[in-house]
Amino acid sequence: MSNRLIVESKNDRTFIQSLVNYLNKNSVDIEAINIAENAYLPLGGSDSTKIKNELRKIKDEAQKNPINKIGIVLDMDYKQPLEWFGIINEAIANIFSSTEQNKIEKTSDFITVSSEEIPDIQIACYLINVDGIGELETLLKVIKSQPSPKADCLEAWKTCVETSTNKSISTKEFNKLWVSNYIRHDTCTNQEKNNASEYCSMTKFEYVMTKDIWDFEHPALDELKEFLKMFD
Repeated sequence: MSNRLIVESKNDRTFIQSLVNYLNKNSVDIEAINIAENAYLPLGGSDSTKIKNELRKIKDEAQKNPINKIGIVLDMDYKQPLEWFGIINEAIANIFSSTEQNKIEKTSDFITVSSEEIPDIQIACYLINVDGIGELETLLKVIKSQPSPKADCLEAWKTCVETSTNKSISTKEFNKLWVSNYIRHDTCTNQEKNNASEYCSMTKFEYVMTKDIWDFEHPALDELKEFLKMFD
């Protein structure tokens, strides 16, 4: 049996697969995490319709090849967990109608869904966050492993802009800008900067994740690691 992971974006997929590879290589206390590179389903968003579409694809696939576990990984953003659980449970109930009373009530807890056409499947979710809020960039900002003097100077820039324009820059917007600057100005080599669009950008995140610029032992990753370890 195989597992599937529904993620919000291609960058989420790249980051999580890098973390899975790291855990499989460096953790001696777990069996290998069974999430293959072709097991990811990027949503391109996080609304209920997109989640339903991916669950429907998995259900159809499970009629031919049994699937053991499904993980749904979304950005917490600035919503409450109960709001996300409502969105996820509505999508699950729509696709697996016989499991309407079996609902996700917390992250990293499996529920079992069933259907006449397929064997039972376990589903769990995880919400990417730092201290209960945020998204992938929030997490990346916290787990950076290299000095970040140029990205950190953005704090002064933010204060200047907000003071001079009387308009605030959201935390979400600022974190995205900080991560982009950290990648491009604090961690790119001079040679890479000659072709910055290919080597120093979130649009080329697969290459960025090959560099040693994130701390995979940071405590902010502990809950996500425990979630991923369930997919053995």
